Amino acid sequence: MSALRALYKVTATGLAGVLLSSCALGPDFERPQAPKANYGSRPLPTETASAQGPAGAAQRFVPGESVAGAWWELYNAPALNTLVAEAIANNPSLEAAEASLRQADEIYKAERDAFWPYVEGTAGFNRQQSFQGFQSGGGSRSPYNIATAQVSVSYAPDIFGMTRRTVEGYDARREAAQFQKEAAFLTLTSNVVLTAIEDASLSAQVAASEDILAAQNQQLEVLRKQLELGGIPEVQVLQQLTQVAQTRATLAPLQKAQSAARNRLLALVGRFPDQDKGEVVDLAQLTLPRDLPVSLPSALVAQRPDIRAAEANLHAASADIGVATAAIFPRLTLNANYGSSANRIEDLFSAGTGVWGIGAGLLQPIFRGGELLHRRKAVIAAHDAAAAQYRGTVLGAFQNVSDVLKALELDAAALAAQIESEAAARQNFDIARLQLETGGTSFLSFLDAQRSYQQARIALVQAQANRFSDTAALFVALGGGWEQRERESADAGTTQVE
Repeated sequence: MSALRALYKVTATGLAGVLLSSCALGPDFERPQAPKANYGSRPLPTETASAQGPAGAAQRFVPGESVAGAWWELYNAPALNTLVAEAIANNPSLEAAEASLRQADEIYKAERDAFWPYVEGTAGFNRQQSFQGFQSGGGSRSPYNIATAQVSVSYAPDIFGMTRRTVEGYDARREAAQFQKEAAFLTLTSNVVLTAIEDASLSAQVAASEDILAAQNQQLEVLRKQLELGGIPEVQVLQQLTQVAQTRATLAPLQKAQSAARNRLLALVGRFPDQDKGEVVDLAQLTLPRDLPVSLPSALVAQRPDIRAAEANLHAASADIGVATAAIFPRLTLNANYGSSANRIEDLFSAGTGVWGIGAGLLQPIFRGGELLHRRKAVIAAHDAAAAQYRGTVLGAFQNVSDVLKALELDAAALAAQIESEAAARQNFDIARLQLETGGTSFLSFLDAQRSYQQARIALVQAQANRFSDTAALFVALGGGWEQRERESADAGTTQVE
């Protein structure tokens, strides 16, 4: 019983060491302050310009507003919502990010258990024979048995905080994995939305080019009949034929780009190219979100998952300094064991078979050729690198938001100008065609009007798509609303519990 009391005291001493030890070497991490900066050198306008037609509505900037968790639903496109939901369920990159988070969480929990004493049980049975010649003048003793069973307890008090800093570092790495998962989610959803918009834009450009090609072929047939009647020279037919060929040549690259965009979209949602179900996002049916949230610059660092991941990596690098510093100092180990040893298994734990022991050990590095010092300098350099990467991520985030806000402002003006350009080009083409039929203009002037109208139609489709895609880019640049999704998920969980 005295041995059991000794074992208990050793364990209690170890636990007391956890509670009493308060010295953790290395720097205590402090979250970097948000930069006192803005998204531009001039105030943001209240709203963008407006124009007639699809994607022409004015968009209002709302400072301090949160990004919706499911921001893609603001486009009011059921097909787009279906594609995003399927991507979230099936995309391999998101599955990999979730698995990495689970891995980081389990590693953290494993390291956290180092705060507790290690308790191990051992049992063994050996049959052996020992040589006794030196003690008794020669000969050997008959074989004998040894059966043992014992419980061992070992504990290393965290005097200089190595364990705490190690656990702190893995906790930070777990946090980094969490935000890397959020970044993967944001990348996936934004890629689906942007690729779907690109697919819709290319589809509209292909349709416009096919319409123009059909009109050009009709005009070519008219010219051929006029040539047969001797009303025009052959050169006009050849010029129109060249125009038809040029339009057909521009159609093939558009079809190629659309096919690539479609295959990329299928891969994002977790399908193979032959599994296209035909979900089509029509550019003309998309709703342009009217209210655009603009996070306060001071809040951006808390909303962007890439910034939060960089911050967590900086925290882990800071904790590594404490681990490397504590490795230079002494490490104390306490151990105790209690058990029984007998010649027969059935005699274990009988009277007189008890064995026990208690002890302590101290390890102090004295000379290792400067290894520990250089390792500490290495982790300090790694911390400096993580700090620089954090600052670079913040700078990139502010640049990203500034670029997108400016693009949204200019997209609206560009669309308004492009709508006017397309209307003027269409009117000029109609007039040139009538004049050509009555002989009031040259054929070259007609061809120029035809070419200008074709280019204006394609440019109009691109300008409309830019407004949709840059709106999505703003939601992404502001963090994608991950914190809003967390709040909604927590509220849903609370409601279910109630």
